[in-house]
Formats: sequence, structure tokens, C-alpha cells
Amino acid sequence: MARAAALLLLFFLVGPLLAAAALAASGTIVFTTLGRSRYAFDIFALPLAPLSSSAAAEVRLTDGASVNYNGNFAPSSDSLLFVSERNGTLNIYASPAPSSASGARREALEVPDAVAPLAPLLPWDPIALKDRPSLTPDGDHLVYVSTADPAVSPRRSWAAVYSTHLPSGSTRRLTPRGVADFSPAVSPSGEWTAAASPGPDGWAGEVEDLDTDIYVFRTSDGSRRALAVRDGGWPTWADETTIFFHRRDSDGWYGVYRATLSFAGDAGVSAASVERVTPPGFHAFTPAASPGAPGLVAVATRRPGSDYRHIEVIDVSGGGVANAYLEVTRPVAPRAHHFNPFLSADGSRVGYHRCRGSGNGGDAPLLLESIKSPAPEAFSLFRIDGSYPSFSPDGKRIAFVGLPGLFVVNSDGSGDRRQILSGNAFPTAWDWKRKGVIYTSIGPDFASERTEVDVVAVTLGGDGEDSSSISIKKLTAGGGNNAFPSPSPDGKWVVFRSGRSGHKNLYIMDAEDGEAGGVRRLTEGPWSDTMCNWSPDGEWIAFASDRHDPGAGSFAMYVIHPNGTGLRRVVHSADGGRTNHPWFSPDSKKLVFTSDYAAVSAEPVSNPHHYQPYGEIFTVNIDGSGIRRLTHNSFEDGTPAWTPYYLEPVDVGETLQASGKCAFEDCHWLNIDAQPHGLMCGRHG
Repeated sequence: MARAAALLLLFFLVGPLLAAAALAASGTIVFTTLGRSRYAFDIFALPLAPLSSSAAAEVRLTDGASVNYNGNFAPSSDSLLFVSERNGTLNIYASPAPSSASGARREALEVPDAVAPLAPLLPWDPIALKDRPSLTPDGDHLVYVSTADPAVSPRRSWAAVYSTHLPSGSTRRLTPRGVADFSPAVSPSGEWTAAASPGPDGWAGEVEDLDTDIYVFRTSDGSRRALAVRDGGWPTWADETTIFFHRRDSDGWYGVYRATLSFAGDAGVSAASVERVTPPGFHAFTPAASPGAPGLVAVATRRPGSDYRHIEVIDVSGGGVANAYLEVTRPVAPRAHHFNPFLSADGSRVGYHRCRGSGNGGDAPLLLESIKSPAPEAFSLFRIDGSYPSFSPDGKRIAFVGLPGLFVVNSDGSGDRRQILSGNAFPTAWDWKRKGVIYTSIGPDFASERTEVDVVAVTLGGDGEDSSSISIKKLTAGGGNNAFPSPSPDGKWVVFRSGRSGHKNLYIMDAEDGEAGGVRRLTEGPWSDTMCNWSPDGEWIAFASDRHDPGAGSFAMYVIHPNGTGLRRVVHSADGGRTNHPWFSPDSKKLVFTSDYAAVSAEPVSNPHHYQPYGEIFTVNIDGSGIRRLTHNSFEDGTPAWTPYYLEPVDVGETLQASGKCAFEDCHWLNIDAQPHGLMCGRHG
């Protein structure tokens, strides 16, 4: 009742303010998330004994709405905790599982069947990721990781472990300030929590297996924090002194390990022994144990010769690595990825999440997914099913790329998705003055300076309204990797990136005639200046550059006047950091961009493949002040754009069914035969 009252109070106090703020909103920010539109995750469970090879034995535990993942059964019952990305934000939800035992303690979790939609367990602001939930045995305290609180410095993760008293809503941070924690797990007694942490040295830029150690601390207040195991992630408790975790060894394989902990009074916690449970030769990670199933550990695996990760259960009662393995998901769904298993309290069922096979509860896929804006008075916020989006000057159409392909859609979702170009194109920018003209570059993306990439102007027919009749004009002369065109607001010029000198620098050319009408160099140096954007007032050009450390892969954001004066750095996340894809606000006073400014928010191996799992969307004043984080998730967000056109914060569906639902890839670096261990996939253009 207390939680329901808090929700109602929050609605009545905040709801009218948000509505009033929306009326004053000045624009819309759109961005893309790699692969996100293909996930359509739900949480499923299978019995362990007897295990049927029939899909009929698999039970879906979530409602088929939105994206549901990282589930966990509550202690002493089969009530389900899970993370869901619904209503424009991430939160933790609870629902009784179909086989919940009558009379089991569920008071703090109970969601009446008549309530629709599900109510989030955590109504508190600010907007943040809330992930990997665990419940204490008394059923009253929810322990989870969240990005609610900014880190003390740039390029430090905001992820920290919190505990919320569900009856009252009182929340406490368990992770010390200045430290990050991932993947928390509560011990069977509820007294201890284990988490993976990069420790005081912080995040070093890893995009594969994080360099984390396992720390143990009291669940009640975070005290008695101690380093228990070096080099480990994703801890799970089998009993009060035994944890399992994963680690990637020098042989390249992820393996599951068991540690026996020693509790020495006030002296802290340490590992009395550590032993490998799974042998090399295949990947095993994200383990899950249950006190109700002694000797059993559920893991996700990637076996050689398979493109899919599956759930297996290992009987570790024999000790060492000579264990029995039970395939759980491959007989049921051999061509689907299965993620992050968890065991029921009695050890009879194993849960996991996978793609349900259709998106958005069976409805048409979304063109634009409304994300709760942290500044509704300033802009609405949307994720688009495409990359490098840009709005037409009148706000009626959106151009974006599919890598490959250039597309145009109506911003209200009406009509069809229209393919304008079939080849590889990136990015997009509409001409301010000439109706129906879209600038893009055609050729390989993320290529070297000498690669042949050219800037083109695509003109839609019928005074810019007819996308079935187009003309294409090449504006650059060929060679030199010419890309990222952005037109001046007076319609006379286009700034672009070119590698014609042997280094990627910025140039300005005639908007209609291209290089033939005149071109001049704007920046010069043995570095990469790229991803440029011209401000609406014409005063500035923003761009990303590694000029502070050429060739090292670190990018910062700069601005410069079109006449070459006034160069200054706006945002640099830190040494080795990446800040890319700047785009000006409609009033030219702010920039939206993507960056690793907030580091990673979850262990990358727990997700599908993302080249840059640290990518989040931010805004900043052009003088470098007032950095604000807009997105909170563990995926790769990028290529933002800002339009003065205000889009109501409601999901916009596509009228044309998209193909390839669930057609996303597992982490590329799990295939160690194809990519050596340690290779990072940089995407800086």
C-alpha cells in the first residue's frame, strides 16, 4: 500500500508538471541503438527433470510487451523479478510465475492480475538503468545495480549497487562513492552481497571482458567491503561460503570457477580456495547457482561450431572439471540466442531470456520509440530503427541509413519506408533551402584515408515530395574518403571530411556544384577531424577529432568558426576516451553527442554484440559546461540528431513490416578462431 501511495503521489505531483513542460518543448533528439529493435526479449523457463525436448515444455514468464530480460526468481517462491524497457525507461518489475506455490511469501512483490500494465517496483527518479535484481530472503529489500548517480570524474562508470526497502521505497547506495559495481548477487541468508568491480583504478576502456574483481560486502549497509577474488565477474552464491563466477583466461576461453570464501570476523572476507569448473575448449559464462540445487550450476555457453549461445546445466558435485553437462535450450530452440540463466529456489527450473520471435507484442515494429526525456521542457527523446537520422527542415520526413541503404520515412509513421539508395551510405543531412535535397556519402564506412568514398546530393523528385523519382549528383571528385557532409544554413556551402591529404581533415565546398564550384581547406594536421555538423545560426562547425593524441583511437569534440578561427575543445571524456557524432541544438547553444563519458553500465558479455557498449547520449553547452546524460542502458547508443520539430512523446509505429526480427549477432569476440582475444572494434569513422 505504501508503494502504491507513493506512485499515486508521484503521478499527481509530477504528471501536471511534465504535461506543462511538454507544451514548451523546443525540439526532438533522435538516436540509434545498435541492434536494439531486433531484440524483443522475453523471459522463459524450462524444467530440469525430466527435461523435454519439446518446445511445449518451455513456459514464457513475461507478457510479450517491450523488452524483458535479466530475470531472477525470488527466494522461497517462483515469483519472478525482471528488467523491462517499457514506458520509455528501464525499471524492475515483478510477477507471479505460473507455478508459484500457494502461500509463498510474495507480499512485497505481488502484482494483482487485474492491474495492467505492470507497475514498476522502483518509482524513484532520476531516469537511470536498473538491472540484475535480487531479493533478500525476507522479501522486503530489492538489491540491484543502477546508474542513477553520476560518477566523480569522466570515463568512470555510474553503475553502483543499491538496496530499496520495497514497503517504504527507502533506497540506499551500497557501493562506495568513486567506485563502480556490476552484477550484484545476494547470499542465501541475505547478509552478504557479491559484485564485480573494476576497483579503485576504474574502467580501462574494455569492450569485451571487463577487468573486474569480486568484492563482498554487507547487504544491509555496504560495510565490511572486502576483495574476495581477483579477476572475476558475474558472481552467484551456491551457499553462504561458496560462489561461482566467470573469468576469461589466457587461453582465450571464458570459464566458470568456484571459490570457497573465508569469513574472518571484522578482518573481512577472502577466498580460501579457487578452482576451475569448466575446461578450455568452449566458452562458459554468466553462471547461476541455487541453494535449493546443491551441485548444479546453470551457465550460458558458446560451443565451437555453433553461432548461438545456449543454456546448459553442470553437475559440479564430482569436483574438478570432470563434470556432467545437461543441454537445456538447444533441443528446444537450436537457432536462438539464450542469455543469463537463473535457477528457481528449489532447483527444479532454469530461466533465461531470448528473443520471442516477434517485436512489440506482435504489433508492427516501431519507427520511433519514445524514451523518457530527462529534460521534457527542452526536447522529446526517441530511438529510431536506423542509423544517422536527420529530419527534413519542415519536420515531416526522416532520412536514415540501414548500412546498407538510404531510406526516407514520414516522421508520423504514415506511408511506407522508401529506399532511396541501395548501396552503402552514411550519414544523412537535409539541405536547409533546397527542398528534398539530402546529402550523404557513399562507399565503405570506417575506412582508411585513401578509400574511395564520395559525397553526393540526392534530390527527391516532385518538388522534394516524390521519393520514387530521384537524381543523384556526386559533389566530390573521387578518392580521399570524403564523408560526413553538413550544409550551411544559408544553403551555399557544405562542410565535409576528406582524407585527400593523407590525413582526415575538414573542407568546405559549394553546396550545388561541389568541388567544381570551389573548395577550401578548413583544418590541417596529421590527425583525424571528422563527423562535422554546421550550426543552425551559421557561426560554428562542430566535429570530432583525435588531434590531442593522433592515431591512438581517442576522440574529443571541438568547434571552429567556418572561417577557420575560434578553434576550441568542448568535451574530452578523458585520456583514451571517445566523444563522437556532435549535432547542434536548434538554437545553436548546445550540442548532442555520443560518448564513453559514463563508461560501461554492465558486463558486455551479458548482452548481444555491441562494438561500443559504453556509448551513451549526452548534451553540453557549446562552452563545455552543463554536460547532461540522456540515455542509460548497457547497449551502444550513437549518431544523434536534434531537430526543432517537436514530436509528441508517443511511440511511432511503422506501416511496413520490417524483416529480420531476432537477427542480431552474439558477441563477435566469443569466436576466438575468427578474432584474436583482445581485439577491440573501434568505430570512429
